[in-house]
Amino acid sequence: MTLSLLVTSPARSANAHFHPIFSSYSATVSLSFPLRQWRPIRTLNQTLAARRRFFFCTVASSSSPPLQQVDMSEAEARGDTIGWGKVSAVLFDMDGVLCDSEQPSRMAAVNVFAEMGVSVTADDFVPFMGTGEANFLGGVASVKGVNGFDTEAAKKRFFEIYLDEYAKPNSGIGFPGALEIIMECKSKGLKVAVASSADRIKVDANLAAAGLPTALFDAIVSADEFENLKPAPDIFLAASKIMNVPPSECLVIEDALAGGQAAKTANMRCIAVTTTLSEERIQEASPSLVRKDIGNISIHDILEGGSSDHRSQNHQNS
Repeated sequence: MTLSLLVTSPARSANAHFHPIFSSYSATVSLSFPLRQWRPIRTLNQTLAARRRFFFCTVASSSSPPLQQVDMSEAEARGDTIGWGKVSAVLFDMDGVLCDSEQPSRMAAVNVFAEMGVSVTADDFVPFMGTGEANFLGGVASVKGVNGFDTEAAKKRFFEIYLDEYAKPNSGIGFPGALEIIMECKSKGLKVAVASSADRIKVDANLAAAGLPTALFDAIVSADEFENLKPAPDIFLAASKIMNVPPSECLVIEDALAGGQAAKTANMRCIAVTTTLSEERIQEASPSLVRKDIGNISIHDILEGGSSDHRSQNHQNS
């Protein structure tokens, strides 16, 4: 293949200190080389995509084994840290995560129905946990066929019973290790938020009962301002927006299926705790990691996804 180039230069001004012979010039250059030497130039995106898909083991010497190609999707399936990504904010659910309050909530709800002359058990409320008080109470009322159920009146009475009997200030309903992991997150420069499907009156009462000042958090998002609660992602996305952190850099800590499903829909990683549901049941939400409770979650879990062995086991369980 032959390439011809015409190179020209404008004439210099009369004041230029150059010999007149160089005041203007032109030249034609012919280059000849085989077509097979041409190579397509990769775009930046193509290059990054290629590097994203594969990485290679280096060889120490010419006697080393051949280069080994590893598929990134396989690496992530094994739970390797390379697939975890950046974490800039942690979104804590409240009931069952920061506060040991799921069972007290169910007992308060049982009392609400008892006052209406309806016999229910604490287990009747399990399918509706994490979906907000209106669904928590109204779901059981629907299952039990309660006629003329007044959701707002039931909520009002529920909060009266719950705050009076179970959530008095500094009553110790916080899970051990909750304050410590919040402070460790903050020490690493992470933003922290409470993102709960409970109404704000309950969120404030629970935090006070657990000895967790609201000033600790960069955002507190509750159910009051939302039409769609978990498993819809609205609450998590609102917390992400308030903190000005992309959803992909947010990590959620949850105990309920609805919360885990909301995190997945919001494109956020999720560490699930088994304080409310069994590990087998909580795996239905496909969390990134599973831990016993918040006291068993380390900063290494949050920033790097824990150990490779544990992540691999979680992937297999999913």
